[in-house]
Amino acid sequence: MEIEIYADVVCPWCFIGKRRLEKALESYPGDVTVRYRPFQLDPSPVPRPEPTIEALARKFGGPERARQITEQTTQTALRDGLELNFAKSLTANTFDAHRLVRVADQVGKSEALVEALYQAHFVDGVDVGSHDELARLAGTVGLDEAEAKAYLDSGEGTDETRAALAEARDLGVTAVPMFVFAGKYGVSGAQEPATLLEVLAEVEKREAASAS
Repeated sequence: MEIEIYADVVCPWCFIGKRRLEKALESYPGDVTVRYRPFQLDPSPVPRPEPTIEALARKFGGPERARQITEQTTQTALRDGLELNFAKSLTANTFDAHRLVRVADQVGKSEALVEALYQAHFVDGVDVGSHDELARLAGTVGLDEAEAKAYLDSGEGTDETRAALAEARDLGVTAVPMFVFAGKYGVSGAQEPATLLEVLAEVEKREAASAS
């Protein structure tokens, strides 16, 4: 079964959703292929990275509200084994990160790169909009760092990534994470592992019935 995950690498709930899916798959006996699909929470240019907490304060009406949101998210993530550090996190336009994930997918490295991007953004305070940092992260998962940097600087893959982002909009994806099972069954949000296991079982049953 193929599971497509529409996500953005600066979305904490997408990181949480990834962990919960991984937990569910530990108990699922079937064969699963996970594919990452791009989505941008905010496609606006980011001329200069700033602390995410400051951007959230502007968006949600002040630093106190931003603190409440990040603390709640951090506590939820901890229960899933993730230690998010919003104090270090930086804003970034993720278009080029999605371009790079697309290339990594072609050589079976997308899962490792997506994990590295989440860790870089939410734990290490890395600017995941920087070509230099993206290329360095590519190198940590077995891609050639120099080739990744040349690819990013060339603009190659821009049209394909824009088309993939448009496809997500055309499918009605407005919030992430969005999980699509077997190309037709969508589940929105960072669902608990038990819920995802129920979905997997139900999709398997429906697919078997339609094939008979």
